[in-house]
Amino acid sequence: MGPQVPLITNYLTQHFLDDAAVGLEGYERLGGYAALRRALENSPADLIELITSAGLQGRGGAGFSTGLKWSFMPADGELPKYLVCNGDESEPGSFKDRILMERGPHQLLEGILIAAWATGAEKTFLYVRGEYERPAEALERAIAEARARGIVGTNVCGSDFAHDIVVIRGAGAYICGEETGLLESLEGKKGQPRKKPPFPAQYGAFGRPTTVNNVETLCHVPHIVNNGADWFRGFGTEKSPGTTLFGVSGQIARPGLFELPLGTPLDELVFEHAGGPAADQRVKGVIPGGLSMPVLPADQLDVPMANEFLRERRTMLGTGGVMVMDERTCMVRASVVIAHFFRDESCGQCTQCREGTGWIHKLVERIERGAGVMEDITVLEDICAKMEGQTICAFADAAAWPIQGMLRHFRGEFEAHVVQRRCGFAESFEL
Repeated sequence: MGPQVPLITNYLTQHFLDDAAVGLEGYERLGGYAALRRALENSPADLIELITSAGLQGRGGAGFSTGLKWSFMPADGELPKYLVCNGDESEPGSFKDRILMERGPHQLLEGILIAAWATGAEKTFLYVRGEYERPAEALERAIAEARARGIVGTNVCGSDFAHDIVVIRGAGAYICGEETGLLESLEGKKGQPRKKPPFPAQYGAFGRPTTVNNVETLCHVPHIVNNGADWFRGFGTEKSPGTTLFGVSGQIARPGLFELPLGTPLDELVFEHAGGPAADQRVKGVIPGGLSMPVLPADQLDVPMANEFLRERRTMLGTGGVMVMDERTCMVRASVVIAHFFRDESCGQCTQCREGTGWIHKLVERIERGAGVMEDITVLEDICAKMEGQTICAFADAAAWPIQGMLRHFRGEFEAHVVQRRCGFAESFEL
């Protein structure tokens, strides 16, 4: 669908240091909206086939095929159809979507409009995390610019296609990042995930067929339309093509955002790109994909950052939020922080999640302060096992997985807290 061009590894972020590129004129000067005009010359079916052939996976954590998700939208026009862009990004350790919305709002809008044409959506609800004030303002300015230029509205780029985009400020809850919890919040209701089926493509926003895509997912779309599926597959691995954005934080020399091909080894990301830990320190563990993903110990960081490899190490890519901990960190104390977060963010709808998250926090906190017994560790494992796969959404899994990872790789620290009746890491962070 487009001419072949040389591979540019940081195609999503290459213009982010150019302040002029944030606005419409700067974005158009760099070739912006050419992909949208090209897309409007092709049929929706051809676009869906292109995205499917490219192998673009959702970048919001689930890794589902984007083209396949688009194909689920009914082809008939009996009901209005909607597109929802998920910019909630509440996963601790993840900040890629924030930067994409702040520094590349028109790139996102172009991806939205192409996706809307492909799925037949007449309106997009751009759901932005409530705390993301600057990204929301950047998007609202970009939408106003695009509307004034005829890129958004009744005749998109002079075509017969009509599409409007509305920014919705989120409710400030982690669970609203789950697509059906987001839809409930969008409709003005409590953000609680829905039972599935029906899936959003059949019954989504306001009861209408809806496609939900993550911010980063949609930002890849214009580049695929411009350059083709083979170009996109020139990055990454066979099963996980393209680049992605890794947000590196924690006890690391150069925290920040790094756009790299999927399959980049985790140790390369941590030690070469992010500079490794501070002087005189060694890495102890790394959470590879946001707080809900199981930790990897220092001797397992040679894994390629793609789900097909990470699953072999019993963890996942998640949202690409890489959190580094050095040897000063008490892993039991880190578990308390993780458990506290998930206890507070459970929507309370499912018993296993509502009660399980509370019990995990209570037990881990008791062990950390030196009041635990060995049986607490066994009970922790049992609770986590009974939470997995038992609830309406994957929140219970997300709460159990990081604790399971900590026990799998750092069980000795939990046992030491029980035996010594105290924490043995004097330099670890304060609770």
